[in-house]
Amino acid sequence: MLSFEEKLAIIESFPQLERKNVSLGRVNFHFEESVHDKKIVVYHLHPGGNGFVYAGLLRGYETDERGFANIRESSAEELRSLIDESIHSMSMKVPQAPQPKSRRKQAAASQESGQAGSWKGPDDQTLDLRLEDDLWYVYAGLNLEMVFETYDEAEQYLQEEGFEPS
Repeated sequence: MLSFEEKLAIIESFPQLERKNVSLGRVNFHFEESVHDKKIVVYHLHPGGNGFVYAGLLRGYETDERGFANIRESSAEELRSLIDESIHSMSMKVPQAPQPKSRRKQAAASQESGQAGSWKGPDDQTLDLRLEDDLWYVYAGLNLEMVFETYDEAEQYLQEEGFEPS
């Protein structure tokens, strides 16, 4: 295990980090240029050698609920690598995937476009497809036949059973 002084020397070799002394001799290091709300890279480096590095944006590290990885047993190489990856992850804004429309909005759009309705099948059977409570219900008269989460699933089922919109 690296000593407090050895860990401190490694951390201080990163010019991007700003040292902030905290209580009980502990030290934090901030990355003020972070593009995320999170600024702390090294959290509570303790004179006893324990401390944490932010790895919440990284894969492959065991972290606590706040995204910090314990560095108590880290080698010099592991510590350098983790800090470098942490700084890099905090330097890049990952674009968020577009939010899907809510199922309710999709369903309302589907109903408006005429997707709900009667389907004719073999032997002049009729099934009704209805949108209720964000789910697609297939009825045979008054009897419930099937329930689907999406219109596409219901449509696929009806087509596989030989039904077509009427």
